[in-house]
Amino acid sequence: MKWVTWENIGVDRMACCWLIKKYIDQEAEFIFIPEGEQEIPVDTRGFDIPGAEFSHRNGRCSFYSFLEDYNIQDTTLKKIAQIVDEADTVQEIFLEPVAPGLDFICDGISLNSKDDYEALEKGFIIYDALYAMIKRNNHL
Repeated sequence: MKWVTWENIGVDRMACCWLIKKYIDQEAEFIFIPEGEQEIPVDTRGFDIPGAEFSHRNGRCSFYSFLEDYNIQDTTLKKIAQIVDEADTVQEIFLEPVAPGLDFICDGISLNSKDDYEALEKGFIIYDALYAMIKRNNHL
C-alpha cells in the first residue's frame, strides 16, 4: 500500500511511518507531498494531514489514530503514543520526561538528512530503541 503524508517529517509523522512499517503494512511505500497540500493522491492512504483518514483526533496525535483504528493493544506502543502525543501537541506541562527530547532528536534527524526517506531510516533506529527501552523498563 502507498501511504502519503506531508514532507519535512517530524516526531509524529516519523512515528507513524515506523508504526505502519513495523506493525501494519511491512510492504508500505511512503510518499511525501508539500506541506499544506490537502489533496491525497488516488490509491493512497493519507496520514497526519488534516482531513486524512489517519490524523489528529480529539486533540491527540495521529499515532493514536492508528492504534485505535487497527485495535493495537501493545502496551509499549500505547506508551510511545503518550510520548509522541506530548512531543507533537501543545501541552501545558509534560508528564512524559522523554517527550521534549524525542521531539528535539526527530527534528535534528530531519535537519541532518538529505530527504525524508533518509530521515525515516535514521528515525526508525530511534523508535526501535525507544520501544526496546520502554519494554525493558516496564514502560519507564
